[in-house]
Amino acid sequence: MDWLEISVTTDSEAAEAVVELFNRHGHGQAVVEIPLDHFEDELDPNAQPASVIVKTYLQADGSASTAQRRIEEGLWHLGQVYPIPQPIVRSLAEKDWAEAWKQQYQLQRVGRRTVIVPAWEEYAPAPGEVAIRLEPGMAFGTGLHPTTRLCLRALEDHCRPGSNLLDVGTGSGVLAIAAAKLGACSVLALDADAAAIPVARENVKMNGVEGQVTVRQGTLPGGGDVPVYFLADGYLELLDAGSFDLILINILAHVIVSLAPALAARLAPGGTVIAAGLIDTQELFVTESFQAAGLHVVERAQEKDWVSLVARRR
Repeated sequence: MDWLEISVTTDSEAAEAVVELFNRHGHGQAVVEIPLDHFEDELDPNAQPASVIVKTYLQADGSASTAQRRIEEGLWHLGQVYPIPQPIVRSLAEKDWAEAWKQQYQLQRVGRRTVIVPAWEEYAPAPGEVAIRLEPGMAFGTGLHPTTRLCLRALEDHCRPGSNLLDVGTGSGVLAIAAAKLGACSVLALDADAAAIPVARENVKMNGVEGQVTVRQGTLPGGGDVPVYFLADGYLELLDAGSFDLILINILAHVIVSLAPALAARLAPGGTVIAAGLIDTQELFVTESFQAAGLHVVERAQEKDWVSLVARRR
């Protein structure tokens, strides 16, 4: 399979809007390349916005032209607000895409115990560390994005040994794997994107947690934004009401809002939801949807503009 790479050079302020657009229409997580000499500036709130390159990838098949058109239309509209030039589009063969993708990822420590290790790197975890080996593929969730880091930190605090978990929008499977390594006895990892399933399953196998983690293509009922309730391989008892002690959902804010009643329905009494994928201006929107579904927000965390929420069933 060949790929199309779409890239845009802009400042770090506009990059968040471009990332959201690319995540909506691209295949997997957008990649943000920050020049090495600008990493320190990213940590300085008074620094001028640095130039960054935002990339996404499309499978060069029949669906690529539609996705490319939507991306280009979205960039045009963003360009009325932000300084965004014309995108650069180039074709990549499978092996070239794989190398381009790998260059973006390095070993990363998240929270107190979690270490994200690219599959191609050697690493011996220290005592007490939770090391997660990943072959990111084109699936969202390598541990590099703030929303994934926020979820991993919350997992360290709220994943109880012996608990049952649901991971909605698993992507690369990083959160499901972390939960299993933190002691969860059963994790159901769902993703609506068929391309994510083999990547997540391979990562689960690589980390030796296939006995705890089940990866399936599917989603939950969610009103107009998520109109289809399906599990590609058929009915699964684990999706019955009241099954899960902890639910993880790291998706776009409007999808979280749409799924709030379905999330609450699948929580066991006293169960917890960890939600991320929203920016601070969307927090009230998500909080109100949780309250309406009978979920009470008990914690929040923030990294830059990104927010995670921890909610419990009332």
